[in-house]
Amino acid sequence: MIARRLPAAILAATALIAPLRAQAPPPDITRERAAFAEWLSEAPNSPLAAVAQQPIGPGITLGPPGADVPLAGVVEHRVSERGGAVSLHGPDGGRVLPAGRPVALGSFTVMSGGVPGRRVLTVFGPDRREKAAEYYDHDPTLVFVGPLSPPGQPGRVRLLALDGIETEALEAGTVTVPIDGRAVRLHVRRIPTGMEDESELEIFFRDDTNGAGTYPAGRFVSLVPAGDGRYRLDFNRARNPFCAYSSAFACPAPWRGNAIGAKVEAGERYSGGGLSVPPGAGEER
Repeated sequence: MIARRLPAAILAATALIAPLRAQAPPPDITRERAAFAEWLSEAPNSPLAAVAQQPIGPGITLGPPGADVPLAGVVEHRVSERGGAVSLHGPDGGRVLPAGRPVALGSFTVMSGGVPGRRVLTVFGPDRREKAAEYYDHDPTLVFVGPLSPPGQPGRVRLLALDGIETEALEAGTVTVPIDGRAVRLHVRRIPTGMEDESELEIFFRDDTNGAGTYPAGRFVSLVPAGDGRYRLDFNRARNPFCAYSSAFACPAPWRGNAIGAKVEAGERYSGGGLSVPPGAGEER
């Protein structure tokens, strides 16, 4: 039985993801949010500590006032990419910067990411902004379990991920959910996590709360395997891109077709203080 009744014709014609009937926020969501809050406040690569994010290109310098990325108290270092591998060179020699792994540089932390040939360096400082994640009340009618339909056009697409870094995602398919009395189809993409051979099924969506309670450009939510060929979509786990925490991050563009013409009042909220959405950011790609 679905949370909001749909016309019988829609139910018969569409493979809908059926909602779960949870009566209270699951303990795992509480633990997940507590762990995220701890990571935001303590991790060296927390988005609240980000001070710069820049394409490496032919090479960039870090440190002195005249460097591409000035860093107080850091002597000149150079970051370069060769054959997809990123290296950090300084007075004491060079070392590799493994993609997705934070590396200390004085009181700062640097981390490389992105696709080979277009790597990006993100720099985090010793201080961090005062900002906490905020959430809507848990809504059990916005939790769904059902099938993942094959993609209409299989293939790969380059896009900006949660952290604002370009990645190559795989078209994974679509899910259809009942929201506000209508069947809404959402495109799902398999996005690399930055760790070798690891990826996640993600949906970047927009809804009528954007700019009026949630981040203007949209939010991400994961599609999680639930067994027996089914998947769980829980909008209570929707989260903001990192540009909601710091203007150092590039802002992902909304995915074409993933606009929900209703309010999805679940998951992470937004009260300002991140990146102002530039002109054209609301255009789907």
